[in-house]
Formats: sequence, structure tokens, C-alpha cells
Amino acid sequence: MGKSLMAVLGIGKGTWGHVARLIAETEWDKILLISNEWGQQNFAPSKEAEWILINNRAGFEILKDTIKEKLPEGEIAVSLISGSGKEHMALIAALKEKASKYEFVVLTGDGTKYF
Repeated sequence: MGKSLMAVLGIGKGTWGHVARLIAETEWDKILLISNEWGQQNFAPSKEAEWILINNRAGFEILKDTIKEKLPEGEIAVSLISGSGKEHMALIAALKEKASKYEFVVLTGDGTKYF
């Protein structure tokens, strides 16, 4: 089993290009995008993706549990380049609660790096 990509998409489109390149330039078993309805309507991934729709005004536990329900099995590459701290914390808390195996992924001048 390969890796799944989980990426948060915030309302600032400036970081969407980074996420779009991660999707386009890497082979993923599954792609999950965390955003609100506006993000889903305005971001067009180049590959099939599953959306985890959240209301970032909801309480932290609601965000965490919404994300936790959709966590894939196997290894997960997590991109936090976009989104807010509250969304990032909810994703990390969900990963830890489910004891998911994850690492962070980022594009650099030297290519894709995992941490």
C-alpha cells in the first residue's frame, strides 16, 4: 500500500498552487482535501480527490471528529502549507487519536521532502 495525501486548503488561494503541485507531481493512493464548501467549489484538483468539508467556525472537537472519521488506512502524507492553525491542530489531533502513521510533506527547491 502506498501513501495517501491529506491537505488542508484555506481560503487564501496563494498556497493552493503548492497543494496543486503536490497532487499533480506525486502518485498517491488516495487524496483527501480538507476545506469548506467555498474551497471545494473553487479548487480543481488534477486528480480524483475526496473532500472533507468543515465549518472552521465549528468547535475544535467537531472539526477533529469530522476529520478523524475520514482518515485513510496506511501511511499518510500531510500538507499544512495552506489553512489555519485551528484546522491544522484538528488534523494533527485526529491523526494522533487514531494512531495513524503520518509524515509531513512539502515541496522545496530540491523536490518533494518528507519530515
